[in-house]
Amino acid sequence: MGSVNVNRNVSDAFYRYKMPRIMAKVEGKGNGIKTVIVNMVDVAKAIGRPATYPTKYFGCELGAQTQFDFKNDRFIVNGSHDAAKLQDLLDGFIRKFVLCPECDNPETDLLVSTKKGTISQGCKACGFHGPLEFNHKLNTFILKNPPNLNPAVQGSSLTAGKRAKRSKKSGDEANNSTNGDGSGSPDESTDIVVDAPTVVAADDKDDEWAVDVSEQAVRERLKDLTDGAKGMTISDDLDKTEKERMDIFYELVKLRRDAGQLNGAAKELYTEADRLDIKSKAPLVLAELLFSQNISTEVKKYRLLFLRFVHEDPKAQKYLLGGIEQIISMHKDVLLPKVPGILKLFYDEDYLEEKVLLDWASKISKKYVSKELNQEIHNRAEPFIKWLKEAEEEESDSEEESDDDLEIEYDDRAKGTPLKEIPKPVTKSLAKPKDPEDEEADDFDIDAI
Repeated sequence: MGSVNVNRNVSDAFYRYKMPRIMAKVEGKGNGIKTVIVNMVDVAKAIGRPATYPTKYFGCELGAQTQFDFKNDRFIVNGSHDAAKLQDLLDGFIRKFVLCPECDNPETDLLVSTKKGTISQGCKACGFHGPLEFNHKLNTFILKNPPNLNPAVQGSSLTAGKRAKRSKKSGDEANNSTNGDGSGSPDESTDIVVDAPTVVAADDKDDEWAVDVSEQAVRERLKDLTDGAKGMTISDDLDKTEKERMDIFYELVKLRRDAGQLNGAAKELYTEADRLDIKSKAPLVLAELLFSQNISTEVKKYRLLFLRFVHEDPKAQKYLLGGIEQIISMHKDVLLPKVPGILKLFYDEDYLEEKVLLDWASKISKKYVSKELNQEIHNRAEPFIKWLKEAEEEESDSEEESDDDLEIEYDDRAKGTPLKEIPKPVTKSLAKPKDPEDEEADDFDIDAI
């Protein structure tokens, strides 16, 4: 079977944290095809999480239903999926729900507060403790099924235990009622208890359905199924329209703004926008809620929040420009004359890049405001755009000049350094000593001169 590193980004063969490779077995055919993860219990034990968590994570990522058979240790994902694909998905689960965000160590525990609806992570290696960073669909399932709860104790399904308790309670009430009024015999009261089949055979779902098919029992089972579905429900926000997802983000930003919590909520807002798949459009919402006619002050106040969304993201910057157009439209009398200064402020504070501004200036759009107003905004922005272009040309010219200087310097060096090595003159210390006669001849020549 073999084993791999829990954190597969670590290539060290002697890495101490190992887990078995996932073994998958495809069963059935047609609409009934399913993939059984044969060794999910062993894998879950190695990463320190309940086996239901990674199985449910697979279901969320693949858009497939999952089944848990605790009695036979069978964890099933509907559909046909190979082991390699599931292994890659497991890496994502480990990164989000196992590894410590500080030290990348897998020695962590999930601390779930069902009352507060929070999931925290604690690391035994470095002592880190903080909220779970990823807002995934699996979070809802974890809140409903915390790690300290063993679903197998409840029965073969997550709702079997509830059904057994409810049936037992109704049976006890019926029994007390029979004995309380003095009527009936012990045999009759026993029959009433036995009539609640889930008490007798809570572990056998087939017997439950076969024994009692009365209208009341069917109603109870439907209620159980509904409760179970609530526990297994995952966030369906991504199934909503983009406008509905934008509204969800709008309400969250508004809530944090009204509570005065924006300074500490930057990471939360970014994560939520990413979860709702509206990260690039988020600046449009932020501009609407955070900017007013005092935009020159607010640009600096919310700079760090906006930079999370627009830094090195031209698409997000274009949506921010749309938001700026809308704010100018709302406060036209005050802001329209200040358009060049506003755009320069956004440029100086790194909200908007040069290329994005020049692209915006090259075309008139009626996407966010009327075409006439957009044309007027562009006309007002012309001095700034002209300055931006001139600055770009000056920078380009200076770069060319510096390149020319560098070329000349290179040419000088090239001329001063011949390609063929010229032998050095022999130094006096290495030269052959002259004869005395030669020295006298030299003296004679000099005197003659």
